[in-house]
Amino acid sequence: MEKREDLNSILPFLPLFLRSSTLFWPSKALEALKALALGPAVSRVRSGGVLFDAILDLRDSLGLSSWELTPRTASGYALFFDEMMSGMDSRVWFEEVVPGMARLLLRLPSLLEAHYLKSDEMFGEGKAGLRFMGPQEPGLVFLNQELIAALLSCAMFCLFPTSDRDVRCPPIINFDVLFASLNRNGKHCQEQKVRCLVHFFERICLRMPTGYVSFERKVLPRESSDHGVTYPTSANWSTSTVPLCSFEVFSSGSIEDQPHEAIEVDFANEYLGGGALKWGCVQEEIQFMINPELIVGMLFMACMEDNEAIEIIGIERFSCYMGYGSSFRFVGDYLDNKPYDSIGRRKTRIAAIDALCSPRMWQYEVEGLVRETNKAFCGFLDQSVYKRRLKVISRRYNDEFPNATCYIYPARNFSKQRSRENTHTMSTGISENENRSEVEGNSDSESSQVMDSQDNVGIATGNWGCGAFGGDPQIKSIIQWLAASQALRPFIHYYTFGEAALQRLEEVRQWILLHGWTVGDLWNMLVDYSDQRLNRKTHVGFFAWLLPCNKPNDVPHTSEE
Repeated sequence: MEKREDLNSILPFLPLFLRSSTLFWPSKALEALKALALGPAVSRVRSGGVLFDAILDLRDSLGLSSWELTPRTASGYALFFDEMMSGMDSRVWFEEVVPGMARLLLRLPSLLEAHYLKSDEMFGEGKAGLRFMGPQEPGLVFLNQELIAALLSCAMFCLFPTSDRDVRCPPIINFDVLFASLNRNGKHCQEQKVRCLVHFFERICLRMPTGYVSFERKVLPRESSDHGVTYPTSANWSTSTVPLCSFEVFSSGSIEDQPHEAIEVDFANEYLGGGALKWGCVQEEIQFMINPELIVGMLFMACMEDNEAIEIIGIERFSCYMGYGSSFRFVGDYLDNKPYDSIGRRKTRIAAIDALCSPRMWQYEVEGLVRETNKAFCGFLDQSVYKRRLKVISRRYNDEFPNATCYIYPARNFSKQRSRENTHTMSTGISENENRSEVEGNSDSESSQVMDSQDNVGIATGNWGCGAFGGDPQIKSIIQWLAASQALRPFIHYYTFGEAALQRLEEVRQWILLHGWTVGDLWNMLVDYSDQRLNRKTHVGFFAWLLPCNKPNDVPHTSEE
């Protein structure tokens, strides 16, 4: 184990020790966990205050006492478990859940060792094991749900080391800040966030889930590469002939409740999870509370750069909720009935993409448009789908033009029409008929294998980068349509959440589809509008500018000029 680069990269962030190829708890920590595992008759832990004292003892046994927890953490644990929680629920927590978490932590060393063996067996040595994933390091971490539950138990007991961290490091996932934020007259949403997390532990102690979750860091290389799609330029977007995918507008409903097989967009912070374990309570933070397994990604994923996204597949939802922001409320248990894929992951897919924060007028600059469109494109793209489709397109194209060269977007040279010369170029214009024939099956054996479950996965999204981030909702809706289409996703389902600026989104959708525009056509319209906006030739929103006549109910987005 000592020679494993993956383990050595994450070990400084874990509360375990490694010696003679064995992971272990120090003896004092081991004894303390054994006492907790035997229940309050032995541990004497029957209240929030005593639980926090036990946590301090555990931290001291791990050499963590010199790094103090957030002030008021002790009062937060006492307030929640002794006052905010009902007497019956409190008894269950201390008599059943806390001992169950302690037993899980006792198994953490063996769970980790088994994890590395399993990930090597499934993906190859060092390819998917738990490790620190820094910027520009694409790759996968593949974890079982029991290991995730054990790591989250460490967070509840505040056992993760907090020293020797720099700006590249992931955020600290101990729960001390969250508990310290609790007070009788404070934000009720903080209490509700804790209720979601406590409910997660209650559930896993009743019945441990047995599935798997993958966390993938996705990178669009800046330089040309033979190994996949590279970071597109404005010229690449401008000349794309890819047809726009299906776009459906929903004025009600939520992304996480959508019934279709789709990637659910996480309106992420550059640091995965954002303020989930602090004071935040908007889209990303709520997603992390009702799906607590997402929190584990915060342990090993460094902040995202402009050409990066994070995709999580397999998480289980545990909680129902209502409200948003200060009105957020935990309202009960949620039974997740989504099916599993061939490697044991639930068919729940999350794409974490971070938008520009407070972009103001820069969001209309070409560089700003490219950055945001490429960020969404990175999150929506499946490189393997591109590669398989390229084989089909190349074969068909070369059958027609034996001396031609076929490029898949984003190659550095494009032609909107096929050249009549000996060398031809084309972008990934896969026609609807070709898509349909591949889905329904094709007599060609290679073509019939092109489409798999990922090929039918669309995008479920909404007002990404708007609200607190200050983005233009009209621009962001179009950007995501462009990105989903270029990523060859079959559809995008857009939830407007009652945003006034998007009242005419359905009308705009119909107008664009009526004209049969491609990705390049719509991109060029977006650039033309943005240029006029920057040069003060127009002050209306994109929708009013695009449609043939303005209507009095149009609500243009307002930015600080």
